[in-house]
Amino acid sequence: MQIKTFIFNPIQVNTYVLYDPDSLDCAIIDAGCLGAEEENELAKFIDEKGLKVNYLLNTHLHLDHQFGNAFVTERYGVKPLAAEADEPLVRTVRHYAAAFGLNDDLVREQALGGYLKDGDVMRICGAECHIIATPGHTPGGVCFYFPKLKLLFTGDTLFAGGIGRADLPGGNYVTLIRSIQQGLLTLPDDTQIYCGHGPVSSIGDEKQMNPYL
Repeated sequence: MQIKTFIFNPIQVNTYVLYDPDSLDCAIIDAGCLGAEEENELAKFIDEKGLKVNYLLNTHLHLDHQFGNAFVTERYGVKPLAAEADEPLVRTVRHYAAAFGLNDDLVREQALGGYLKDGDVMRICGAECHIIATPGHTPGGVCFYFPKLKLLFTGDTLFAGGIGRADLPGGNYVTLIRSIQQGLLTLPDDTQIYCGHGPVSSIGDEKQMNPYL
């Protein structure tokens, strides 16, 4: 499985395109593209490689992580999957965009196509993916864990040297720390972490150097 990273929108979210170069199956995690230029950048990569978008996944539904959901759904016919507890954030995405000073004319709501639950196992790009519920940054935060590939997509739960904010509506610091300690730090140290913002890290590095844990 290959990973292409895009950094989209003024909040600099990492959007990940996972793809199998043989089958051309593809999944998008946290489509953050905002506006035609970023939408075209994402589509150009997918279309030039001839990828088939099978999944549109959200680690959580803060506005910067769902900006591109409507575009991906319209262009590729797949609806986003996320935890049910975060679904109310779909209906407030334009409100929060305006509150952040962003052009809410560029922002469109996109209804979910289904829910992700803790313990779900999916087949993504030929690899087994486990859904790990990690509430705390939002009520419905989830991480995507590929045990055989030693890959973990953490959204805004865990960063390189940091953790997600817990002071936004629906956040809870105690819950967030518990999610990280019980759900993520128990994974093998050599698990690579692909975060919602910033660089790649590993479970081992975060155990040793993250000042919040």
